[in-house]
Amino acid sequence: MTTTTLAVLVPLLPFLGSVAGLLLGRTAPGFVRPLAVLPTLTAAVLAVLVAIRQGGDEVIEASTQLTPTGSVPIDLSLYIDGFAALVAVLVGVIATCVQIYSTGYLRDDPRYPSYAALVSLFTSAMLLVVYSGDLMVLLVGWEIMGICSYFLVGHYWETPEARAASLKAFLVTKLGDVPFLIGLFALATDAGTFRITGVLDTVEKGGLDHPTLIALLLLAGVAGKSAQFPLHTWLPDAMAGPTPVSALIHAATMVAAGIYFTARLLPVFAESAAAMTVLAVMAAITMVGSALAALAQDDIKRVLAYSTIGQLGYMAGALAVGDRGAAVFHLISHGAFKALLFLAAGTVIHAAGTNSLTAMSRMSGLAKRIPDAYWTMTVALLALAAIPPFAGFFSKEAVLVAAEHTALGDRAGVPAGAGWTVLVAGLLTALLTAAYALRLWLRTFRGRGAEAPDHGRQPIAMTTVLWVLAIPSLGFGLTVTYVDDWFDGHALTPTVTTAVLGTGLAAAGAVITYAVWRTLAARTGPVQPPAPHVAHPDAEAGLVEAEALHLPHPAEDPADPGRALLGPLHAPAADGFHLDAVYRAAFVRPVLAAASLVRFLDREVVDTYVRAAGNSAQGLGWLVRRAQTGNIQTYLSALLAGSVVLVIAAVALANAVAGA
Repeated sequence: MTTTTLAVLVPLLPFLGSVAGLLLGRTAPGFVRPLAVLPTLTAAVLAVLVAIRQGGDEVIEASTQLTPTGSVPIDLSLYIDGFAALVAVLVGVIATCVQIYSTGYLRDDPRYPSYAALVSLFTSAMLLVVYSGDLMVLLVGWEIMGICSYFLVGHYWETPEARAASLKAFLVTKLGDVPFLIGLFALATDAGTFRITGVLDTVEKGGLDHPTLIALLLLAGVAGKSAQFPLHTWLPDAMAGPTPVSALIHAATMVAAGIYFTARLLPVFAESAAAMTVLAVMAAITMVGSALAALAQDDIKRVLAYSTIGQLGYMAGALAVGDRGAAVFHLISHGAFKALLFLAAGTVIHAAGTNSLTAMSRMSGLAKRIPDAYWTMTVALLALAAIPPFAGFFSKEAVLVAAEHTALGDRAGVPAGAGWTVLVAGLLTALLTAAYALRLWLRTFRGRGAEAPDHGRQPIAMTTVLWVLAIPSLGFGLTVTYVDDWFDGHALTPTVTTAVLGTGLAAAGAVITYAVWRTLAARTGPVQPPAPHVAHPDAEAGLVEAEALHLPHPAEDPADPGRALLGPLHAPAADGFHLDAVYRAAFVRPVLAAASLVRFLDREVVDTYVRAAGNSAQGLGWLVRRAQTGNIQTYLSALLAGSVVLVIAAVALANAVAGA
């Protein structure tokens, strides 16, 4: 079988599995789990084979015209370089792990068939984005992911939080997709083609007429899809969906799509120094702001969500300094340990028997009850904090090294200011990341909240996946000297300067956080709930609020180091720096006010004229109906009276004419 055929099957198999799962979900429920796992697993294996055959230094390309357009053609094409080959492997592996994990996590969910089919479709759409060589076909996968995220985030549609979160995710990402679509058309107009190779050839020849405008329009879509400031607010709220969905979105699909797209078309962005500067500033604000917000969250999944936003900021920062190898390296490394973090958090939720116990202030005794989640989550948090020799250290160092080189003027065509912006923000974020990572670990596994009832041993499908993902979280970074071919032959090894600075700041953040936690713990006693916790059968689906389970409010925990470290910044950071309030004031309220005005005009003005016209016709009909009595004498009397009136009028008119 040729490599091209294998590559075509990679996105096709999950799509076919999704269709079959939807068709057989009700009639043959026994086939649902195999149809969820096997096509995705096979696609992952084929993606590995494609990567091996591609070898990192050879581009696999094939195309056929999809449809004649009369102007710019649209092709069904493949374009697989080293980045595409590795990212496809990441997507396949993470999606397979999520599907296997979900068989245990959602085994009693009545909507599991539709959930599994949507996850497969989500996977297929991302793989289409990764392998596509045509921007219009890529856009199809891009938009399918948006609608899949809407349905998956709103899986627990009984809850208002899930409904609101799914709608918010859809609308905010669409807000970026509109200029993104315009940018794609503008790019194709300048290049004369939607083919990625044609676009890159045009850029190399200096053929783009509007590089800054195109780059900024495309960045809007990237900001929405990859949750960059200021379009990042949808991602923390998306935690209302099932935890495996969060792992898929944060690690391998959706948010990764924007970073991957920018890496693939980086020469387009590099044509504009203004666009690269905007990207650098956006990445810096995203990194630091999300790290501060993560330090203030009490919900474990929201901490991880803001963590994802910050790590995406690192990737965007690497792209802003012109190093797509560092960006994709961190994308792959982050995918492994972030998927592990979310799935371990799902194990914590499953062990507690309630989705409400994602609040860290309510956790206690989990380290002994769920040792698999405890040890694997520890590995993932060390990778997140960039502690050597874990994977996150090497990939984050690659970003910092790229920023250092740009700041020192070693990279032509990229403003040195962008390098300094990314470097300073990256180092500060390294300190904050270690702080909130240790805070999460201490409060989750060393917390003193109310211990939830033990719901028994976790399903083997869930715990096995955790250990599988722990392997790349620990060891992927050690392959840094062997994967150069897949990253344009670009070395990604750390340097002494950034390694010392980054690791030193991370260690300082961890030490300070631990010292504050110990001090606060010594001053306060354990947090106790006002009443014993009682498990509820609907709790895991999120159908019961925390108050109904008699759980303490997060603000009651006096041993939170985040509150002490942030001081007056804690309240605004916990609320995402009130960015949602700004959006409500700037966009939501004006739109609602305009809608109210239109409704008033429609009701009081337009409807008034319509009602008047109707009433006039109705009144005229009433008069005509009154005249139609059916009495012959009345008709003759009216005819005679009318004739007399006409004669009198005619005589009067004749006299007037004669007098004149």
